[in-house]
Amino acid sequence: MGKTRLEAFSDGVFAIIITIMVLELRAPHGTDLAALEPLRPVFLGYVLSFTYIGIYWNNHHHMFQGVKHVSGRVLWSNLHLLFWLSLTPFTTAWMDENNFATIPVAVYGTGLLMNAIAYTILVRALIHTHGRNSEFAARIGSDIKGYISLALYILAVGLAFVNAWISLAIDFGVAMIWFIPDRRFEKSLVEP
Repeated sequence: MGKTRLEAFSDGVFAIIITIMVLELRAPHGTDLAALEPLRPVFLGYVLSFTYIGIYWNNHHHMFQGVKHVSGRVLWSNLHLLFWLSLTPFTTAWMDENNFATIPVAVYGTGLLMNAIAYTILVRALIHTHGRNSEFAARIGSDIKGYISLALYILAVGLAFVNAWISLAIDFGVAMIWFIPDRRFEKSLVEP
């Protein structure tokens, strides 16, 4: 089956997730810059989560440029990814509302870990659908960056119980690893 409906649906869900996150930003009641101070943790969480959702959307888009067709396994794997991504506004809001306390930061990190696991499952489903000897599988290669990201997320969740800011710094570091779109699919984006 074709991939266009999956891509269109996914794009819609990404847009809704970002919309939900921005609705968490409430305008202050004061008229001076000091009125913005209480919003700093909420804004910081929003920027971090917006960046994550944007990175997932960007890499999802790039990866699907290399996809020739999808299967039922791919559809369900993609829904699995979208499910975990859709929890990002909740985990972000809980973390923000509690000033980056240990448990909310650990839950936020667990959400990021589950996003990464779901993305890995989607990649594996696409390799299975296209075949281990396909061009798609060759472009994925050993997926070292993906596995390093999973390990760092696990580390970040554990470190949330030691120091929430170290945990968030690791989460931010993983985001920076993926900030540049996945170059393995750049050739697919070049028009003939």
